[in-house]
Amino acid sequence: MATQVNPPRGMRDFLPVEKRVRDRVLRVIRAAYEHHGFEEIETPVVEDAARLHAGLGGDNEKLAFAVMRRGLEVDDLRAAAAPLELADLGLRFDLTVPLARFIATHRSSLPPVFRAIQIAPVWRAERPQRGRYRQFMQCDIDIAGEPGITAELELLAATGDALTRLGIPDAFIRINDRRILFAALDHAGIAPELHEAALITVDKLDKIGPAGVAAELAERGVDGERLLATLEAIRAGESTGAGGTLHGFDAAALEPVRELLAANAGIRLEFDPTLVRGMGYYTGPIFEIAHPDLPFSIGGGGRYDGMVGRFLGRELPAVGISLGFERLVDLVSLPEEEAGETVALLVDKEVEPTRAIAIKRDLVAAGQTVRMQRRTKNVTALLEQLAASGATHFAFVRPGDTAATLEVKPID
Repeated sequence: MATQVNPPRGMRDFLPVEKRVRDRVLRVIRAAYEHHGFEEIETPVVEDAARLHAGLGGDNEKLAFAVMRRGLEVDDLRAAAAPLELADLGLRFDLTVPLARFIATHRSSLPPVFRAIQIAPVWRAERPQRGRYRQFMQCDIDIAGEPGITAELELLAATGDALTRLGIPDAFIRINDRRILFAALDHAGIAPELHEAALITVDKLDKIGPAGVAAELAERGVDGERLLATLEAIRAGESTGAGGTLHGFDAAALEPVRELLAANAGIRLEFDPTLVRGMGYYTGPIFEIAHPDLPFSIGGGGRYDGMVGRFLGRELPAVGISLGFERLVDLVSLPEEEAGETVALLVDKEVEPTRAIAIKRDLVAAGQTVRMQRRTKNVTALLEQLAASGATHFAFVRPGDTAATLEVKPID
């Protein structure tokens, strides 16, 4: 029976040419964020299991990979009532929970308003499918310590700049506010204990449509048609300038979104009162990055004022936004970067290894990028392969050659 050599389901290998593209996109994103005053941090890939399952991550907590405690015995396995009793750590499922813990840990060393970049992989036990992986990269920027819309506007401006640099100027951001959603739920007469369940269903609107949402809400004992009608009335009222005229609706919930819509955010904003975002930790404005030619979002985020306080022991406002890197990297077509020469040394089999390495070392010391390969019979195929991997020049290395005597030629 053949040994399985594919990576685990939902995880991927990247060839050198693919890795170069990914790194180039990341460099563009990172540069945009740094120019807007954000600073990069790094956190461990694992966090305490109790922290990852503290009710901060919404449905993503169910997708967390657990790390079993060391030294478990058979009796421990038998005695456990639930699998999580056997785990003390877990792989991070996003970068927001680790950031909240990081800020609480290092608050005394951070400025009053801290602007963070996190670009790192996360893991979720998803059902793998096109565009959905079990290991994927997240590109987050967050601002902690600023309660006003200045923070949202900074995030939106940096995001718009990054997307423009990536060659995606047509992207726009759908915005809503959790307070609008809860005001709509109250207006529709939905009991507070059903609010979160109702929002989970509304979040499926783009997948199952209004009829499907209304039917699922009815199963939960919620008047779905009334709720959807309320949300559409809010949308219509804002688009006609008559927002807040809906009888019995708390129009004050609309003010933060109105402020954002009236400001120059550096990227087009579109109000969507049906936008939910699945994470239960959001407390204010929420965002979803969209593109007119794509049926899916390419990022999102929102304000989560209560999360850091869970770890810090006092309230600290925070808001963040994340680019969907795995979708962006397939969408982006950046111009090739100017690169220096990469010389491929095609070494005859008669050449002593010590001589070949000495030639390579001399060329590297002179500033060259060098790759070394044994010369094969089919030199044409070898050169084609080397060119595809980024080599620009080549030289045959024969017995007696030195770095000074090589005849370096371009790969045509």
